[in-house]
Amino acid sequence: MATNLELFADYFQIHILDEDSDADFSNVWTEQAVLDGLAVAEGGLAIGTDVNFTVAVAVHLLTDQPDDDSNEFDHVVEASLNLASGRLVVLGCTDDVDAAARFDMPSGWTRIRASRRSLTAAAFPGPDCEDEPEDTEEIRLQTWPAPYCEPYITKRWARPDAEPLS
Repeated sequence: MATNLELFADYFQIHILDEDSDADFSNVWTEQAVLDGLAVAEGGLAIGTDVNFTVAVAVHLLTDQPDDDSNEFDHVVEASLNLASGRLVVLGCTDDVDAAARFDMPSGWTRIRASRRSLTAAAFPGPDCEDEPEDTEEIRLQTWPAPYCEPYITKRWARPDAEPLS
């Protein structure tokens, strides 16, 4: 079962943190991190978005690694996060951390898979469709207990230089 959130992806990102973390993302957004849509800091992950707007986020707490369904998404990344507190926090990067969504998980290393879709529609919304669900970037976050593993880009999406022709 998923918990659905609407988060403001200010500065083109959302954050995933351990509750006790004071992760600093100021120096982790390298050129490669921007291309990957993933910045890793001590105690937190920043997931890049293609919009500086509200995104739909579905959080799935799992007990085991899910099957690969990356063919249903535009961009898919994975990274490990140490949840020392056993509480996962999900928020927009300028949201009040005290008011952010929290999820109980087993303490220790957790794997996070961020799967994003509707990226072209969100990046180039139709003139009459702004703020419509079909123009909203969707992010599915899947989390499960797993030993530490290096970040991995399963599927990469590149923003077109111009709006695709209809």
